[in-house]
Amino acid sequence: QVQLVESGGGLVQAGGSLRLSCVASGGTLSSYSMAWFRQAPGKEREFVACISRSGGTTYYADSVKGRFTISRDNAKNTVYLQMNSLKPDDTTVYYCAAGRYSSASSRSGDYDYWGQGTQVTVSS
Repeated sequence: QVQLVESGGGLVQAGGSLRLSCVASGGTLSSYSMAWFRQAPGKEREFVACISRSGGTTYYADSVKGRFTISRDNAKNTVYLQMNSLKPDDTTVYYCAAGRYSSASSRSGDYDYWGQGTQVTVSS
């Protein structure tokens, strides 16, 4: 029902910033709770941040709290992840996810639609 496309990944030095974007099509973004996850090869998917349908509620993993900010612009069908003070440990593939029936969940199983992922590499 919805397709998600991430962009904004790339190479950045430690301490730098990146802004990831996730554009949704095929549905109204306001109908979905949105989240960002990340996953490296051979490792489990890790929750990063999530945001409720209206944008009024957000939740962050402890590892990124204070450094990352999730936001959404429902009029543009876009979700963002502003990443500041990046660390080498942040290096991995980041995925955007949408869930129609859950709100601001940190569980990957609560999300039904996923983007293709965008690579973030932080050099030391």
